[in-house]
Amino acid sequence: MAAPETQRRADYPMVAYNFRVTVGAVTASFSEVSGLSREHETVTYRHGLSFREGEVITKFHLAKYAPITLRRGVFRGAAPLYAWLEGAGERPLTITLCDERGEGVIEWRVARALARKLEAPTFDASAGEVAVEALEVMAAGISVRELPRTPSPGGGP
Repeated sequence: MAAPETQRRADYPMVAYNFRVTVGAVTASFSEVSGLSREHETVTYRHGLSFREGEVITKFHLAKYAPITLRRGVFRGAAPLYAWLEGAGERPLTITLCDERGEGVIEWRVARALARKLEAPTFDASAGEVAVEALEVMAAGISVRELPRTPSPGGGP
């Protein structure tokens, strides 16, 4: 007997191409987000009885900034992102991984993101490629959470 559709979806990893990025109150389209990571500083403490009792490892929750790169095709209507680059303020940033219906499943929240660098696309008249720019931000206060499921219309999975 086949497993119900919801169980089958839960057994397979999510696809990474369906996501949305929100900077402050503006949802923006990006083709790639890379560098999103969170780590904790640790210190190994060796005391006089470490040879018998073992060492103690302590984990610190320090706000450490890490670079995140956001890539997207160039198009009109990106003025809010360019204004963020020109300004000096930090903004919250949210990356939401979506299911096949476009509903958020997992969300990475960045409490403080500061736009650091904008890399323009490569301009080459002999290539017929899409113009892609990269926005690098410094991010701190990264948290991840699973979003609650929303029932689909009609009561199905």
